[in-house]
Amino acid sequence: MTPSSGGALLEGPTGLDGQAGPVPQEGRRSRRVRRSAPRNTLTRGSGLGLGIAMTWFSLLVLIPLAAVVAAAAEGGWDRYFSVLSNPQTWAAVSLTVTQSLLVTAVNIVMGTVIAWVLVRDRFPGRSILNLVIDVPFALPTIVAGLVLLSLYGPNSPLGVHWAFTRYAVFLALAFVTLPFVVRTVQPVLEELEADVEEAAASLGATRLTIFRRILLPSLAPAIAAGAALSFARAISEYGSLVLLSGNRPFETEVVSVRVLSFIENGNTASAAALASVMLFVALVVIVALDLVQRGVARRG
Repeated sequence: MTPSSGGALLEGPTGLDGQAGPVPQEGRRSRRVRRSAPRNTLTRGSGLGLGIAMTWFSLLVLIPLAAVVAAAAEGGWDRYFSVLSNPQTWAAVSLTVTQSLLVTAVNIVMGTVIAWVLVRDRFPGRSILNLVIDVPFALPTIVAGLVLLSLYGPNSPLGVHWAFTRYAVFLALAFVTLPFVVRTVQPVLEELEADVEEAAASLGATRLTIFRRILLPSLAPAIAAGAALSFARAISEYGSLVLLSGNRPFETEVVSVRVLSFIENGNTASAAALASVMLFVALVVIVALDLVQRGVARRG
């Protein structure tokens, strides 16, 4: 085929008469450029929205966190060593982390069960129970501590005196963190179709196999997200523990109370160091939960 004066020609698609028609090479190159153009470029409106969101997030979260970490880093590693080597501080860290992990484990099981009951079962009072689940979100934490003290304190109508003990710490943390797993798992359960479970059951799969191979991989991200929120809230809880735990050193004193005592004594550097340590612990647990849920979803 002879090139024309307009440039090099290539064989194009067959025309109506059965002959291959010429297509300019520049046209093909322009189409290739258009096809390979990135589709995730920000528009002007998207860029403005992203800038506003990041500015607001920085003012509320990133800048305050950076200020705390900078204040803690002024004393170097010696500051962290002196804070964590203090027996009272280490006892508060151990109590807070262990009780938060225990409460998170309980919430994973009980929160999933409650979400399952609210979604899959129909019973009288279901809407009321669905509403009451959010009470710990709306109730001020100091009021939650007063409620728990009246129920589990010296004048308990149940005859159970758990105030000012480690049980009180567990109860307070369990109360304020109850809704997290429920509210993250519930929407996922509502979207799951029961037909898949019925099909698996008709093929001979047991209930445990159905849960492990079908339900758990779908629920794992929601459970992990709820567990991360539950743990992060538990290690930072203060209000509900003030009345119920008694804040006894080496027994029921938690990290938030210990940080407050540092600040009241004018030792803001130690308070910042302890706060940054708990921030690191929270990040480690959140990353670990994310890795676990990825592994569960992949094996499912």
